[in-house]
Amino acid sequence: MHVLSASSASDIEDAFKSLVQLGVGALPVQVDPFLSGQFAQVVAGAGRNAVPAVYRWPEAPAAGGLMSYGPAFADTYHQSGVYAGRILKGDKPADLPVQQVERIEFVINLKTAKALGITIPAGLLARADEVIE
Repeated sequence: MHVLSASSASDIEDAFKSLVQLGVGALPVQVDPFLSGQFAQVVAGAGRNAVPAVYRWPEAPAAGGLMSYGPAFADTYHQSGVYAGRILKGDKPADLPVQQVERIEFVINLKTAKALGITIPAGLLARADEVIE
């Protein structure tokens, strides 16, 4: 396992060059505020360098990424709104329960898999919430 980090747009390009030089077979992309803002560049870099990547952003496969696995962001945004409403109505933040994500989404882009020369097993396709063809 190799851990690479990026804090600028040029760091992202350098990270992909390093991945190719290292012969890395796959890339799990972690979510942080910087990378979320560079979403398109990260997905494009993985495609350009033929690096199979798994994202936490459900939008990644629609943008050409291989697959995503992570929380249903619409649900988390809704829950944030519920919490904000409770606080505005007078609940103390410290008294609110900690909640976990209730729904995880798994999306696969078969067009990208084909371009990368990857065959996705039928069992994995059956588990996907969405398959992009």
